[in-house]
Amino acid sequence: MNDPTFPPLMTGQAVSGNIDPFEKACAMAALGCDAGLIVHNVTANRLMAAMVMAPEVPLEDAMAMLPTCGVGFQNALGALAPPEVAVHLEWAGGIRINGASCGGLRVAAGGTDPAAEPGWLVVGLDLPLMQVTERPGDTPDQTALYDEGCADVDPVNLLESWARHTLVWITRWEADGAAPLHAEWRGLAHGIGEDITQSGISGSWLGVDERFGMLIRAGDGTHLIPLTSVLESTS
Repeated sequence: MNDPTFPPLMTGQAVSGNIDPFEKACAMAALGCDAGLIVHNVTANRLMAAMVMAPEVPLEDAMAMLPTCGVGFQNALGALAPPEVAVHLEWAGGIRINGASCGGLRVAAGGTDPAAEPGWLVVGLDLPLMQVTERPGDTPDQTALYDEGCADVDPVNLLESWARHTLVWITRWEADGAAPLHAEWRGLAHGIGEDITQSGISGSWLGVDERFGMLIRAGDGTHLIPLTSVLESTS
């Protein structure tokens, strides 16, 4: 398997075995590694990677990097997969391919105060390439990339493409603000307008606010769930 090639401003570090690139990237970010590092672990049945960022904005704004990486992934797979393959994004980071759940994105940061700069932020990608089960029909809502007509998609090429497309969207977000990202993400979002339960609140998902916070209409009004609620603990 060839080593991936990343665009300028990004560098790669391969890990292997049971090492989780997300946990490794968070540890390296906490120790002060450079932004743009992509830690990756590509196996026969799984693509795992994590991207280190150093946002110079408050955490509540920096959380836009989660949907940015989601849009980057959709653009990347869209460029490599057959045209009939549909990719959608769940609000909390899940990825849907042809309607079924297929891995997802996760996020951690160097702080939890929404109004403070976090110092670092890591977005991880975990994508099953093949289902490790003899009876995939037992989990009809779960799928893997190769089961959805993407057996010819090379995972290293997909990793490289994810990095390139995500960098494009980061650059655009820095230059033009969140509006273009909002427009692109909303067209890919899974479940807007449907009933949903998130953070203990059940109701109709209306959409998101300017910081990608989830808006849910419940019986007693409209509730806002900030995107910071999906941050994973690194302690």
